[in-house]
Amino acid sequence: MKNRRKHNLLSKILAFQPWYFLALAVIFTLICVFALRANNEHMVKLRNDVYIADKNNGDVNSALKNLQAYVTSHMNTSLSAGPNAVYPPIQLKYTYERLVQAEYQKGQNNELYTEAQHYCEQQDSVDFSGHNRVPCIEQYVGSHGGAQPATIPDALYKFDFISPAWSPDLAGWSMVIAILSWLLFIASLIGRRLLIGR
Repeated sequence: MKNRRKHNLLSKILAFQPWYFLALAVIFTLICVFALRANNEHMVKLRNDVYIADKNNGDVNSALKNLQAYVTSHMNTSLSAGPNAVYPPIQLKYTYERLVQAEYQKGQNNELYTEAQHYCEQQDSVDFSGHNRVPCIEQYVGSHGGAQPATIPDALYKFDFISPAWSPDLAGWSMVIAILSWLLFIASLIGRRLLIGR
């Protein structure tokens, strides 16, 4: 019974020329590649929306939710931390700096904070993330008689999202069809060689 089923399946596969499966495999591989690229490009757009909202003090939460929803449901969109990460995790640099500034201004005189900010910007003008600027401001204010504000952990303003290994979108389904087509192409080639060899 099993041999009959295998023979029926093989005869159905061999009814088609191998190049049919090859053509399907190539077409769906190309579709998959372009769909994966489109997924990544859309993720970059959503990530930029988060950066713009952060910089302009806009609706960061909505932008983050949109990005998270997209990344966690589409392939090739990971934004994860780690040694082999393509992108750094999302850092809400401006939101964090606004909170740190507000914390300083609670108990500080504004002149001292502004002076510290200008001083630290001059010390490290190429620091994009502001990672070194905050400790510099804290040190400057502390050394010039200002009270130390409570520290705000920056980990609360850093995010990373991981995409699934497979997603049921154009990229995912075209990948499945491409893999099946490559397998059928190989099976039809091997089947024909075995039949010819007999």
